[in-house]
Amino acid sequence: MTATVSFPIDSPLGPRTATVAYERKGAGEPLLLLHGIGHHLQAWHPVSDLLAAEYDVIAVDLPGFGASGPLPPGVPYDLATVVPALGALCAALGVERPHLAGNSLGGLLALEMGRLGTARSVTALSPGGFWSEAERVYAFTALRAMRAGARALPRPALERLARSAAGRAALTGTIYARPGRRAPEAVVAETLALRGAAGFERTLAAGGSVRFAHDLPGLPVTIAWGSRDRLLPPRQGVRAKRALPGARLVRLRGCGHVPMNDDPALVARVVRQTARAAGPVEA
Repeated sequence: MTATVSFPIDSPLGPRTATVAYERKGAGEPLLLLHGIGHHLQAWHPVSDLLAAEYDVIAVDLPGFGASGPLPPGVPYDLATVVPALGALCAALGVERPHLAGNSLGGLLALEMGRLGTARSVTALSPGGFWSEAERVYAFTALRAMRAGARALPRPALERLARSAAGRAALTGTIYARPGRRAPEAVVAETLALRGAAGFERTLAAGGSVRFAHDLPGLPVTIAWGSRDRLLPPRQGVRAKRALPGARLVRLRGCGHVPMNDDPALVARVVRQTARAAGPVEA
């Protein structure tokens, strides 16, 4: 069941309040799950139950996405604001230094949290920030096209499309390698989430100059890339490995940009391996 929490955040405009939606299940060490731009926490549903068998799993709608409220007017959606806001969310939930798993934008946020010392381990699935300029322009153009399509499509037409495998491929083939596996109701929900994402344009604007170039020594880090990622090509994983020489680079065979639905068992295994590498929590 989705819950919400409001908490104070720091911003360039001074203290403000953010309201975030989340789902929490399982028991054990905390594991924070972060989705990509235009998506919502339900992207993690295929793997969250698998992970909840071992961890206290907290899946989050990022500010301005899903059921979370937008950031207050004038507050930027950049790393310098959103990452500390996620730290404030953890504090509000009574969580300290969780394991992190993030996809796309969520992977970039997880890496930045790891850089700042607020994570026990980081699993980044096709994270942003390792693109060339041409690759960034292509990805942002594709994302804007998906958003425009989602906003232009009447809901009855969307629901009809989602009933067929071909329609689900047309709607989500950019992000899934196996879109036919996605449930029709999930495709409708995530298309509506993309349509209504208040933080979409400002997040893209803030991401235009982002390049992640920091190693995270002493922290278990896995960079995992779908072999069939059409949005951020797998060669970006090689760049990520050069930037983070201490990280493990894993190829997710047969997976697209959002691999959790394409191969839930594989993604859950990669996340567990990374978290276990951190060792037990010291008493």
